[in-house]
Amino acid sequence: MINNPSKLLFFLTLMLGSLISISANSWFGAWVGLEINLLSFIPLMTNTSNSMTSEASLKYFLIQALASATLLFVVVFSALIFSLSSSLQTSNLFINTLINSTLLLKMGAAPFHFWFPGVMEGLSWMNGLVLMTWQKIAPLMLLSYNFIFNTFVSFIIISSIVIGSLGGLNQTSLRKILAYSSINHLGWLTAALILGENLWNLYFIMYSFLTLTIIVMLNSLKLSRLNQAFSFNSTAPIMKFALFTSFLSLGGLPPFLGFLPKWVIIQSLTELNLKLLVTVMVIMTLITLFYYLRVGFSAFMLSYTQILWTNIKPLITPSYYASLILAMMSTFGLMICTLIFHFM
Repeated sequence: MINNPSKLLFFLTLMLGSLISISANSWFGAWVGLEINLLSFIPLMTNTSNSMTSEASLKYFLIQALASATLLFVVVFSALIFSLSSSLQTSNLFINTLINSTLLLKMGAAPFHFWFPGVMEGLSWMNGLVLMTWQKIAPLMLLSYNFIFNTFVSFIIISSIVIGSLGGLNQTSLRKILAYSSINHLGWLTAALILGENLWNLYFIMYSFLTLTIIVMLNSLKLSRLNQAFSFNSTAPIMKFALFTSFLSLGGLPPFLGFLPKWVIIQSLTELNLKLLVTVMVIMTLITLFYYLRVGFSAFMLSYTQILWTNIKPLITPSYYASLILAMMSTFGLMICTLIFHFM
């Protein structure tokens, strides 16, 4: 992704834009940071050797520009309302919902998710990693500053988890599977916002780490479709094991590391007596686990077919070793954390 000085500059300004949004003390400052972030990411998305990136960058620009313009309009409108209106409580709830909607559109949470899988499909793996992790930081932080748990938020949580789970069932592209997985995790992240900053931070860090692990492996193995995973070269059984256990970890299956943040959130939401919400979240996550299992179905079979012309030695590169180390941390992380906690 970063192969020349101009791209490095855009990458630095992309991070700077997010930091400006997070540290701004006004909505106008947050809007400026979001705009800097957007205009820095567009040149990083484009690639002359891939025509799909042009479509993806145009879609991304239009949606983000719409969200930014709406955010600016709502902020100006709220300043006008608060100076004229006497019924502050009703208008405050309305303004709060509008601002949260623009931030959810920027992240790609359901039901504002319509652009997210299409944009992901046109990006390289590394750009997809930035879109699924770093690009969510500023909107999530702004959402946490403006967060009030109400019916609208409950609807966002349930719709994100349901659409993220059901949307990935009929996909054959690994990019779209990860995109719908990201929408599902956004539902969990929004639920974690109810519980406080430390829990959603924990969930986001774990999600970013697991997504990084999977994308580094998929990028080094040059996998992009589901049928490529079915006929995955079995001369590298360790790599195959690492890839598919990382998918299960991202789905939150115990005893992998991805189960830890979900475990904490389920327990905390149950203590707040939000049992119906927790039940829906857990059931829908089982559907997500189903399509993760489908990705590695051939590897989990005792007898599976292998195409002869894929029987070649894997290319040993630094990214190969890096992905194995990340995958081992993903696989055994929860057990190590439990042991450390037990002996402390």
